Amino acid sequence: MSRPRSHAEYLARLVPPSVAGINRRSLLAGAAGTGALLSTGLLAGCGADSGSGGSSKDVSLGSNQSDPKPKDVLAKVTEGFKASSGVQVAVNTVDHNTFQENINNYLQGKPDDVFTWFAGYRMRFFAAKGLAGDISDVWGKISGYSDAFKKASTGDDGKQYFVPASYYPWAVFYRKSVWKQHGYQVPTTLDQFTALGAQMKKDGLTPIAFADKDGWPAMGTFDILNLRINGYQFHIDLMAGKEAWTSDKVKKVFDTWAGLLPLHQPDSLGRTWQEAAQSLQQKKSGMYLLGLFVGQQFSNEEQDDLDFFTFPEIDPSIGAKALDAPIDGYMMARKPKNEANARKLMEYFGGKEAGDITVKSDPTTLVANGSADVSGYTALQKKAAELVGSATEIAQFLDRDTRPDFASTVMIPAIQQFIKNPKDIGGLTSSIENQKKSIFTD
Repeated sequence: MSRPRSHAEYLARLVPPSVAGINRRSLLAGAAGTGALLSTGLLAGCGADSGSGGSSKDVSLGSNQSDPKPKDVLAKVTEGFKASSGVQVAVNTVDHNTFQENINNYLQGKPDDVFTWFAGYRMRFFAAKGLAGDISDVWGKISGYSDAFKKASTGDDGKQYFVPASYYPWAVFYRKSVWKQHGYQVPTTLDQFTALGAQMKKDGLTPIAFADKDGWPAMGTFDILNLRINGYQFHIDLMAGKEAWTSDKVKKVFDTWAGLLPLHQPDSLGRTWQEAAQSLQQKKSGMYLLGLFVGQQFSNEEQDDLDFFTFPEIDPSIGAKALDAPIDGYMMARKPKNEANARKLMEYFGGKEAGDITVKSDPTTLVANGSADVSGYTALQKKAAELVGSATEIAQFLDRDTRPDFASTVMIPAIQQFIKNPKDIGGLTSSIENQKKSIFTD
């Protein structure tokens, strides 16, 4: 695929063409944690009775922004909404991983009027199941988005169900001062990357910070290796259930990963991404493959010392231009208690003011609304925007580009099993393929 010629064309590649249509099979079959959230009340208890009326001066928001920085940013944005509308936002925050893994139960119970979510297959999946509200009228009132962002917010019925707020690339992050101290150079091939990791070991560093306690971070490593080894279209088709996990192409991904595991921080299944990021921040690790949000674990004074490079080339015929660059944003419940206020809040989230607040408050993300004032971007944010702009293909991330039940019930345990025992790749891929067939043909 050729290099895109305009910003609009860059963004157009955020939407995988092979998953534009959504499978309408039942979400419940094989879904993880069925009933778990309803019984614990962790998510279901957040919402109010659907369609039960409510004060005209409030609206509820279910949020997965549980880490300090994004939680603070959301608080500032919702305060801005209150100041401009007079409507109070009751923010119900739930641990990010809990929210994500149990979203299906939440949406079928008593969800909040508005809730945080992501673009990609999973957004369309919930829209197709009738678990989200049509906000096409909101899109008629907001501006500043490219057609590509609108497309990324559209269900298979042609209606809009999502308002993008921010996006961020995944890349290999490092501290410039550490690399300068040791004279490290950015690798452009896998051999150079491996040699760099070996040198970091000799220098007393953990080459690659790594964590997968919550199940999703290691998906980013699978994504980038598959994109580099097999290319974007194969990756997206694999996520959509159109390619076999038992193919030699997939086995090569796991085999390559197995060769890199000795460079990774050990005991990753007991570590959160925040703890792994802190090892980078504390100059104990040399690199970390993660999203731009890694900067949340760095002080304001340390932000200038943070830099990144895109994961290096593995196959020269494929190159190194594809990457994960997920889009975060908001959706509305199918029957919000305060529908008028919910639509007002969605419109505000999609406006310039909310984007401006985000730019001023968070140096670890990029705003989706093109009318926002980005003159306050840090050097790292500008470089991140350039990276996304130069990408020839952009994926949303494994657990957003495939069925939610497949991601949670199959891929999380499979990848964690691989990390524990990387020797039985044949058995692993056969197990994934057998479970995939069951889920994608239910």
